[in-house]
Amino acid sequence: MVRANGAVSLRELARVVQTSEVTVRRDVRALEAEGLLDRRHGGAVLPGGFTRESGFPQKSHLSTAEKTAIADLAAGLVGEGEAIVVGAGTTTQELARRLARVPGLTVVTNSLLVAQALAHANRVEVVMTGGTLRGSNYALVGSGAEQSLQGLRVSRAFLSGSGLTAERGLSTSNMLSASVDRALVQAAAEVVILADHTKLGSDTMFQTVPTELITRLVTDEPPAHDERAATELQALADQGVEITVAGPDADSGPGEPLPQGRQGRQEMPLPGQRRTQGGHGGPAGLGPQLRSAAALADGPVGRVADLRRR
Repeated sequence: MVRANGAVSLRELARVVQTSEVTVRRDVRALEAEGLLDRRHGGAVLPGGFTRESGFPQKSHLSTAEKTAIADLAAGLVGEGEAIVVGAGTTTQELARRLARVPGLTVVTNSLLVAQALAHANRVEVVMTGGTLRGSNYALVGSGAEQSLQGLRVSRAFLSGSGLTAERGLSTSNMLSASVDRALVQAAAEVVILADHTKLGSDTMFQTVPTELITRLVTDEPPAHDERAATELQALADQGVEITVAGPDADSGPGEPLPQGRQGRQEMPLPGQRRTQGGHGGPAGLGPQLRSAAALADGPVGRVADLRRR
């Protein structure tokens, strides 16, 4: 169970094997002595590799240019009058700053930073969840947050996390944050993940969005030497995730050519079929593609409108 999920609680283990938590705790202690897992308060995790989550001050200074480019592209997916949910994170905070210009928008969020970014946007309505404040990322978590999302339905969810792989999807290092993110996903017809290339191929403790539920990934172009990120992008595309890439040309105007050597990488069609159910797919026969900023600029209004109609 730990290998499959990254982490598991003693209560869940006791329920599955139909024994007491005392017995499970003893067995977990023995497995830890053999180096097969690490004990945590109330549960167990895989040994090593699943590092403790960084706080907001540390994360806010990482990959700032990449997060800005990702937020610029993601904002182009949001249309006037939509209702969306936006999760907690430094990249989603950047997105929120750009959403302040979208008239008639309704944003449901559990993030104080997202709400703050939209606080003075006269034409945007902000709806906050309930819950308990988690100070490390200024997010509302717990049963109060999850219950406030019940019965909610919006067009899209915009989420970020600590890691993204084709095998497990999006993951995070905190159990409470993961639980709220799963509730946000349940409220949305489409799920858009915002993750810079450093998150690609990284796997953390708690799964939030399995790959099959991810509609689109908005990311930046990995460096040429980062084979892990490039391989993960290909694997995600093979599983039907539509990928939009903000390359180093993200600030170029429409119609400007991509830098020499980038054209094949940015526009290369990838194998695999898009999903066609639940609003996750495109027209029949179209495979997912790596989309550059220049490609998105070559007619973003029509493309975003098409997404909304589907």
